[in-house]
Amino acid sequence: MMIEAIGFGILGFVLMELSGWAIHKYLMHGPLWMIHKTHHEHSDSFFELNDLFSLLFGSIAIGLIFVGVGELDYRFWMGIGISTYGMLYFFLHDVLIHRRLKWLNRPKSAFLKGIFKAHQAHHHSKKRDGAVSFGLFIVPNKYFKKQEP
Repeated sequence: MMIEAIGFGILGFVLMELSGWAIHKYLMHGPLWMIHKTHHEHSDSFFELNDLFSLLFGSIAIGLIFVGVGELDYRFWMGIGISTYGMLYFFLHDVLIHRRLKWLNRPKSAFLKGIFKAHQAHHHSKKRDGAVSFGLFIVPNKYFKKQEP
């Protein structure tokens, strides 16, 4: 039972990264750009219209947890995996990268620096087209290579 639980938790996490990549690339930088562009534009506001996506994904995770809690079945554990992804996303993306809350300093580890560089490259374009690196954890290897001085 515990191996299944861990497996479904990991599956929920991985599916969130993969579906998040596809949703980000094809929907957020496509027909849903009017919402997502608030994240690419500088604003003094703490909240962005783009934050609605977090509410949507969080609602899916809560729904899965709620319907699976009685039996602690696969839905519960997938919801836990999606929630874990969401918490890590919040800390990496909103706190560490965009510094919406100034709780942490800039990343020091090579892995976190690579994620940071990939996200900076993504935001290089303020337009719908021309963005690169749409995932959070799965990013091209070139962002992890040490930069020449």
